[in-house]
Amino acid sequence: MRRLTVMMCVMLVSVLAAHGAHAGSAVNVTPDGIAVGGYDTVAYFTQGEAVQGDPAFRHEWNGATWHFANVDNRDRFVEDPEAYAPQFGGWCAYALSVGEYAAEVDPATAWSVVDDKLYLNWDEKVQRQWTSGMGWRITRGEHHWETVEPQVADGTARFSRKPDSPWNGVTQ
Repeated sequence: MRRLTVMMCVMLVSVLAAHGAHAGSAVNVTPDGIAVGGYDTVAYFTQGEAVQGDPAFRHEWNGATWHFANVDNRDRFVEDPEAYAPQFGGWCAYALSVGEYAAEVDPATAWSVVDDKLYLNWDEKVQRQWTSGMGWRITRGEHHWETVEPQVADGTARFSRKPDSPWNGVTQ
């Protein structure tokens, strides 16, 4: 069942593309360089929910623009960005646990904070699958990320895109 789900996702929406992160960065960004679709990564930890950030409270870090809901969250991030940035550059934790490719995420509904680390996933269904084997999936994801991270940064990674991805049709 797990293989079927992964194969369907890859077959239906996989696009071999040389974009998805800004040049030299492995962060999952929108075409205009916004990390995590503009969601406030600090709020996942402090409020326990996904909160859309405000461009008025932004910070440039690791080749991306990060948005925050308020100045306090922005300042927390500025003090320790590694503590609040999502693991795997904000790419799907489940996808990295099963293979060496970068898949988009749904930061509004498919996220977890585990051992003080933020993980994002493709959607709620994939999130549930990831959660069922979280321990070994994190370990496998970390292993695959060692290969995928430089590929995302240099544009040679395999990307799995959603049908409504802002990257569809974008060329670089």
